[in-house]
Amino acid sequence: MASGEGMLGKMMAKLVESKMKWAREGRLLTGEAPAPDKPRLPPGQREVKNWPVLDLGIKPEVTRANWKLEVDGLVGQPLVWTFDTLMAQPQSTFVNDIHCVTQWSRYDNTWQGVATRHLIALVQPTPAARFVIQTSYDGYTTNLPLADFADDGVLLAHRWEGQEITGEHGGPVRLVLPKLYFWKSAKWLTKLTFVAEDQPGFWETRGYHMRGDPWNEERYG
Repeated sequence: MASGEGMLGKMMAKLVESKMKWAREGRLLTGEAPAPDKPRLPPGQREVKNWPVLDLGIKPEVTRANWKLEVDGLVGQPLVWTFDTLMAQPQSTFVNDIHCVTQWSRYDNTWQGVATRHLIALVQPTPAARFVIQTSYDGYTTNLPLADFADDGVLLAHRWEGQEITGEHGGPVRLVLPKLYFWKSAKWLTKLTFVAEDQPGFWETRGYHMRGDPWNEERYG
């Protein structure tokens, strides 16, 4: 087991270093100015029909039975949800496009889950809250402006194209925030922390942009 874990760690380190090298070199950047009419396909992207699997090589063992979401920080009503609690909330269906920083985009994805606006209404962020930090079961973190987290079409998703989201794609529950690069939509979501100051997450500390707008090619910081 120790040998296998060591090999996995080496693979993860190699992947991380490769993507950090992309950031240092500005790989994939086109330098195109944003179009005034915001075309459907952001600059430097290509459309795909499948859903590529991209992660750090570690898939946590999370099921609907043991999944929990904790919401804390600058909120008036902290909460902890089980999967049953999530399913007891009003459910939303959104159709949107997603854009990965590794240059692929997929159109017309149908998601089901709980809209973040509903969650926000329940936890009541304080006036000082301006950002949200996502934490995943594998320790991954990423940051979001609260305004983006509360935008149209953003949800805690548990279904994609009518099926349960698989573990390789971040199930049982992941964030889906379509207007930013998809590394900002954490897989295996387990915690949301509302904070006053922006805090870089896993990729942001490794050269990636603090916000990640695809149409402005905010791939790297």
